[in-house]
This record gives sequence, structure tokens and C-alpha cells, in this order.
Amino acid sequence: MLWYRGRLWAFPALLAVCLVLLTWPLSRTADAAKLSTEHTPAASVAAASDPPRQSDNYTTVVQWDNYTIFLNDQRMFLHSGEFHPFRLPVPDLWLDIFQKMVAAGLNAASHASAERRNIHGWAGTLTNPAPGVLDFNDWRALQPVFDAAKLAGIFIVLRPGPYINAETTAGGIALWATSLVAGELRTNATDYRDAWTPYIDEIAASVVPNQVSDGGPILVVQIDNEYYQDAYTGEYFVELEEAYRQAGVVIPLTYNDPGEGKNFVNGTGAVNIYGLDSYPQGFDCSTPEVWSPVVTNYHQYHEETDPAEPWYMPEFQGGSFDPWGGSGYDACEILTGADFQDVFNKQNWASNVKLISYYMVYGGTNWGGLAEPGVYTSYDYGSSIRESRLLSDKFDELKRQGIFLRSSPEFYKTDWVGDTDTTMPGVTVNGSEAYVTWLRNPDTGAGFYIVRQANSSSLADITFRISVPTSAGTLSLPRTTDSIALDGRQSKVLVTDYTFGTSSSVLYSTASVFYAGTIGGRDILFLYGDFNQSHEIALEFTGTGTQFAKSTVSFSTGADIDGYTTVTLLPGIEGFVPLYESDTQLILYSDSVTAATFWAPVIPASEGTAFQSYYQFGSNTTVLVGGPYLVRNASISDGTLALRGDLNQSALLTIIAPDDVTSVTWNGAPVSAYSLTDGILAGYLSTNLTTSSITVPALTGWKYADSLPEVQSNFSDADWVIANHTTTNITPGMLYGDGQVLFGDCENTVLWRGHFTGTGSETSVNLTVNGGTAFAGSVWINDYFISSTWSVSEEQTTVVYAFPEGSVLVGQDNVVTVVQDGMGNDESPNEKSPRGIPGFLLNGGSFTEWKVQGKLGGYTAYPDKVRGILNEGGLYGERDGWHLPGYDTSSWTARELSEGLPSSGAGIGFFVTTFDLSIPQETDALMSFQFDTLNQAYRALLFVNGWSYGKRVANIGPQTIFPVPQGILDYDGTNTVAVALWALENSSVSPTLELVVDNVYEGGVGSIATNNPSWSPRSLL
Repeated sequence: MLWYRGRLWAFPALLAVCLVLLTWPLSRTADAAKLSTEHTPAASVAAASDPPRQSDNYTTVVQWDNYTIFLNDQRMFLHSGEFHPFRLPVPDLWLDIFQKMVAAGLNAASHASAERRNIHGWAGTLTNPAPGVLDFNDWRALQPVFDAAKLAGIFIVLRPGPYINAETTAGGIALWATSLVAGELRTNATDYRDAWTPYIDEIAASVVPNQVSDGGPILVVQIDNEYYQDAYTGEYFVELEEAYRQAGVVIPLTYNDPGEGKNFVNGTGAVNIYGLDSYPQGFDCSTPEVWSPVVTNYHQYHEETDPAEPWYMPEFQGGSFDPWGGSGYDACEILTGADFQDVFNKQNWASNVKLISYYMVYGGTNWGGLAEPGVYTSYDYGSSIRESRLLSDKFDELKRQGIFLRSSPEFYKTDWVGDTDTTMPGVTVNGSEAYVTWLRNPDTGAGFYIVRQANSSSLADITFRISVPTSAGTLSLPRTTDSIALDGRQSKVLVTDYTFGTSSSVLYSTASVFYAGTIGGRDILFLYGDFNQSHEIALEFTGTGTQFAKSTVSFSTGADIDGYTTVTLLPGIEGFVPLYESDTQLILYSDSVTAATFWAPVIPASEGTAFQSYYQFGSNTTVLVGGPYLVRNASISDGTLALRGDLNQSALLTIIAPDDVTSVTWNGAPVSAYSLTDGILAGYLSTNLTTSSITVPALTGWKYADSLPEVQSNFSDADWVIANHTTTNITPGMLYGDGQVLFGDCENTVLWRGHFTGTGSETSVNLTVNGGTAFAGSVWINDYFISSTWSVSEEQTTVVYAFPEGSVLVGQDNVVTVVQDGMGNDESPNEKSPRGIPGFLLNGGSFTEWKVQGKLGGYTAYPDKVRGILNEGGLYGERDGWHLPGYDTSSWTARELSEGLPSSGAGIGFFVTTFDLSIPQETDALMSFQFDTLNQAYRALLFVNGWSYGKRVANIGPQTIFPVPQGILDYDGTNTVAVALWALENSSVSPTLELVVDNVYEGGVGSIATNNPSWSPRSLL
């Protein structure tokens, strides 16, 4: 076993991950009539035969059986993605992320598919800054998150901790607790319970009115995160569960096991629904084209572990974190790209997983001191939604899967029948390279054959044939062409006896299902497949209609399957192609790329309907819209379809809508639409907006001031904290010294000053400095710089710092100054990280006193309550607020950032400038700050309007580009940017910085408020 990324890995089966509230699911039922009766799916009648659902006797609103969970008696496929609102501290943008998740099918489920949004804790570090102090104000408030989720129509799986992992400092545990709690963290130790109780009580109180049982968006709550079970941790879980239940939380409580350890399934602390995390590709993006194979024992593990519960993966790999000195997140996106999602997500389906969340769907930013030492500022994760909020190619595959799941209620209840390695009665696979798993709905007989290559990493293209049982007898597929094609690293779901709409069915299809349902009284089936492959479908055409034959599309009726028409689709079909249209059906096909340009926004139910924006649970009405970059939402009123969304270029608009839709608007403006065929409208959306349409100023006119007066001979540290403790709860404790404990749980940069009276015999100082992985430390004796140290992989360094000749003042006070860059506390296994100076020895003398300075005000008196406890560190300029808007720099020296420090040597200085932006409304301009890409011995903190939004480590890397969102940036006003430049050596550095426009979209989520408090005088330095 290996603790890695704070998750327990059991090889070869890796871990899984979930969405957060931050990371932030649906079903079919016999009671679907509670929804829009016009669009009740035929498959829903099968729910009447479902067995009684299990319940924890707290609520009947959320129940479960061995297949799925139920909400209001509707079976749901929980399809979720992780999002951490605290990594995007702009509340008005949370709706943007939620809308994009819903657009990918991640919270709207058609007829029986539920999507969920996971919310990973509101980390205690952020909201519980000091013992007994809670701060859920400003961007830390929970209710705006819940409100945005409900508005978007997405459920929340809340994962609040106290421990959340998530590559956050101390795993989200309040930093003060890592030093003040004497007992073992994350156990039933009394002082640890006293530490977490106020936080969890506040979380629970926020959950109660927002549970789905009360019409809110919160579906389940997770108890802590990735842990092992013993007598002490079991009782800890019991205490957490009691805290929620006593507060009035009635929805299920869950847990995510970091490996196949069967923790908290049974026994003390067992939860209602157990889950397993899985990261099959691990966290090394250096060779992104090299895959580990799929995990093949998940179905067996579930059957052995919790067969009476639904198979739940709270965290499945949706990307990867990247460490300091790593390969960068573009490589992580390749490693976990659309092909990975295609193969590995569907392998989970093949294991009969029915509740799943992808970690991450949107990663965001480790701004301020949020991160643990293993990761840098960006938490992009190579996710489907990139850090800048750009939709990646992975988003397209996620949407193809999400809309299929939303459309396929029969898939929510399936028995695992067998696979290539076992017996599948009546199934024969001709082609040894193909691997097939058969799932079957026991009520309707619908079959789902999940196909991948036996060697899941293979890049070779293969073909195969398969014989399968159907309601028309055993059929050898395909029937009209030679074989089924499967490209390298590709997976498919072949369906048999698949029902769609109110009364239609597919006997079989080797083409993939994108959307199935009912629109405007007609049964709609939208299939897709790769441009270079042939496909075959057999289905019953109903009504009097038209078959659209062409050179690549043919129709035939075989005597062996009376009543079904076989449609053969040859390679070469590109774009959107209607296959059949009647008054009762519309059958559509496109290539895979074109399918991903379509959206299926929910048409909300009338005001007052419970869950009115949630597909399946409040509304079963949707439309299909092809062409735009993004469709955020839609509504129909008096025959007008009102669409809202984003454009990145002019686009052809294709709409499948109810017959009574006679006009269309886009973002409030009328669209000239015409009919392609009955029920299909076309139009054109025009925009002239491009990246070059937005101009941003060059960052010039910098002002400079020294930010390290602590090494000057006349500096007084009289107001600093005396480091005179001789005991500590940190383990391991001090390594060597004279009994003083030089540990600090301060965030970000910390300064230490050790005093001694010079005798002339002092020659050097031995220092062990610990700042966490990739930290740096610089040491001075009086005003003489000695040297700096850093390490990419080690948490601490031990160095003998020799005093330069003439630097020691005989008979006078001398000061050794240490500047330590704190990279955060380890998230696991020991959250009590020994940050500071674990060892010190003055060779030839002894220290008389040590003093320490972290951020201004410590735990409780820090002045910037809006940006919060993790935003600032102990640099002189931070303590005086030089990074804040409105600080008067008129007396500072004019000096360009590219000139570096005036001394051309080691030191720390602040550079500040301002610039104006005037971005048109209804324009979403994604911007980044770009540093130079040179390997130079410097560190730089980037502050944007007072927010610490980037740490550039030029001699380690890899990050040089720092996305900053609107809301931190003021798109219609003056912006302040500050750079705290730390030169590590006695050599000049020449950093550069520019503001760049990455992408521009016409549309956006709406008005974005800024909350960037300006400077006011500070009395404590």
C-alpha cells in the first residue's frame, strides 16, 4: 500500500475520485406522470416491477436498491463532476460552471438519468480560521452555491470534510488545528472533536433547508474523505454521522474508499452508501500517450463488498494534478483525454457502476495559500472544463456520454450478464481483439453490449462481428456489411431491444445513441458514429413518413425480422443527416464530431413546480440545438423558443423543437429561422467577435519599492512574536537546537530572525528549513546575503551557512534572517506538518532569541476579511498592503519589472502598476497573465486587484501562464497588478509579464460583480 496524493492506492487497482461542491445525477419510474405527462417515456412503466427500495428510515425521498438510488421514487443514474467553488472565488461565475455541467448532461437526466454535482468541502482552512471562529461570508457563503445549482438544475453531492484532501493545504483541516490539537487528527480524540464540531454544525445547519427532501439541490452528504477503518476512526465517523442526524440531515450519508479496502461498508462508522475512488492512470503526465490498462475487477469487487447497494464511484479520474517541475496540464489533458473517457468511463459502465463522479470536471486555481505542497497555482487538472473555463475536446466526449445516459432510462437498471472472460449465453464474438461486456435490463430485456479492445491501450484498428439474442431471435451483427469497426482506444455501446420515446424501439444498433426521447409529440432518436466507419440499425418505423436514402444510406426490410427496417450507413457520412421523418418519429444521424455540436437544454416546467429546471424530476421537455459553442438554457413561451448561450464564431443553427415553435431568439435577439423538414428548423447565428476584437494594454509604468527591510541594520522587530515555546504537538518535533520550537502554521511566506551577541567566534549557522515540497529559503547574517536553497522533491533542506568575513558584529546584536516560502501543509498522511526551522545551531556561539513574522494579524486579526486568511503572507509589502488597489505608490521608484531588483542581487521587491479595461457587456473574454518562460533564479507572487492569484517559480516550473477570471479582473474599470519579486541569488533576473486574451465568446453568464476591497491604513507591521 502506498499513500499518494493523500489517497491510499492498492495496485493494480487504482483509486477513484468525485466532484466537489464543489465538486457537484437521474432515473425512470412508474410515477413519471408526476412530470410532464406529454413526454413520459415508455420505458418508465418498468419501474412498477422494481423491488422495495432500501432506506435508512430518515427519509423516503432518497432511497436505493442494488442498482441505483431513487429520488421521489424515480430511479436515477448519478452522473456527476467535481467542482470546488473555493477555487473560483467569484460567486457570479459558479452558475457558469454549473450551466456548462448541465449542458454536458451532468445534472439533467432524461426520463431516468440523474446527474449530480459534487461539492468538495467548504474547506475548514478557509471558513474556520481560528478556534471558535467561523467565516462563511462573501465568496465563502454556502447558500449562493446551492442557489446557483438549483437555478442551473443540478444536484449536489456535498463533501464538506472536515478532511477533504483535494490537494489543499492540510487536506482542508483548519491550519490552527494542526498545531493546537494534541490528539491524533481524524480520530475520536476529544480535542479534535472540539475542533471540528463548530464547522460541521454550521455545514449541517446549511444542509438542512437545502436537502432534496425539502426541495433543495443537496442529494447526499459524504462523511470525511478517503480513510481507513479502525476503532478510533470508526468512532470518529459515528460522531460525524450523529452530528448531521442531530442537526436534521435526513438524506443518505456516503463515503469514498481510496482503495479496495472495504472501509466503512460494515461495522462501526459504516455509512449508508459506500463508494470506491479510482485513478487508473495515476498522476504522472510526463508520458501522456502511455496508458495503464483498464481495471477489470470492479464488478467482482462490488459483488463481494456491497452487492445490496448501488455501485458508486465518488471519484473517478477526470484528469490529473501536476506537481512542481511537472509536465504541465496540457499533457494531463492528453493522458486523460477524450479517448481515455471513451474507454475508461465505459469500462466503469461495464462494471455496472450507476453512480459516478469525475474528479475534476472543473479544477480552477490554487490561489493564495490554498494548495498543499505537491501542486502549484493552477489546478486545471486537464479537466473537461479548463481553468480558464474553456470547454476542451474532453467536454465533447463527456457530453456524448451524458446525453446518452440522460436519454436511456433502461440503462439505469441492468444486470451484469457476463463478459468475454466468462459465459454469455447466446452471445458469440468473432474477433479475438474485441472485448465485450453484456448488461441486460431484467424488466424490458434491453441489452447493452459495451465493447472495447482486449488490449485497452492498443492503438491498432480492429474489426469484429457479434451474435446476440434479441426479441427477434439471435442475430449475427452486422447483417448487411462485413464487420463492426473499432479504432484504437475506442469503446462503443451496442444496444438491442432499446426503447425510446413513448412507443418506439430499436431492435439493434451498432451506431451509438446520442439522444433518445420525445420532442413535440414525436419519438426522436439521434444516432452517431465515426466518419470512417460503417454502422447498422434495425428499428420499427411508425407513421407515414419519408426515408432519406443517399449513396451512403440505404434501407432494407429482411424477412427474418418482420416489422423492422434495416438502415445501413456506409463510411463517409459527414455532418447532420435525417434518416426518417413522420408525424410520430424522427430518426437522425451524424458523425461523432457533429453530434458534439448539439445540445439538449431542458425546458423548465412552470413556476411552482418542484425541481422545475431539473430534467426528469421537474421537466421532461427538451429541444435539440446544433451549432453554437454553448447553449446555456432554453424556454418556450407563446410559440417562441428563447435560447441563451455563447458563440465563438458564426454558426449554422439546427433546431429540433415541438411543432408549435414558430420563432426563435438567441440571447434575446430574433433569429431568422426556416424549416429544413417537418420539425427541423435552421437558422444562422452571426458574430464578428474574435480574440483580436479585444485589446488589452501593455503592462508598463511599474513602480518599485524594496520589500525586505528586515535585513537592514536599523530594522526593529520589537513587535514580532517571540518564538519561545518549548513544546509542540507537531510530529516529528525539533531535530536539534536549544529547546526552542521554531514551527509556525502561518500561511505563505514566513520570516524568522535569530538574535545573538557577537563574540567573534561565530563562524556559521546550521539550519534545517522546512517549507514543503518545492519551497525555497534565503538566509542573511545582518545585511550580508549568504545563500538560498530550494528543492523540487524534498520538504526541507539542511545547510551550513558560513558567515562572510566581517559580517559578525563583535559585542553587538547580530541577526540571522531566514525568509521561508511556505508551500502549505501536507494533505496526508501527517497533516501536522513541521513547517519552519526544525533545527538550528550557531557554530561558535548560541542564539539569545528567535522571532517570527507571518501574515499580519495571525489567525484572527488579519485585516483582509474578504479575500480571507490564505491570501496574504509575511512579506513586508503584504503586511502593509502594497498589493491592494489604491495603495499610494507615488513616492516609489519608477522601474520596469523586466529590470529586476536594483541591487542585481538576492532580495525581495514589490512592483506595482495599474491598467484599464473596457470589455463590452455580454462578452466573456478569457484572460491570462503570461510570465517569461526562461529558467531564472527567482520566485514571483502575482497579485491582481489584491488577490494572490499566482506563484511563479522560474527555476522549477512548469507554470508560466496564470488565468485570472472576470470578477477578480474588473472588465470595466481600473485594475491593479502587483508582483512581489524574490531574487534567490546574487545575479540579475529579468522577469517579464503581459496580459493576454486567450479566448473570446459572445454571450456569457451575465453580469459579474467584483469584490476587491482597496487599501486602508494598517497599523501592525
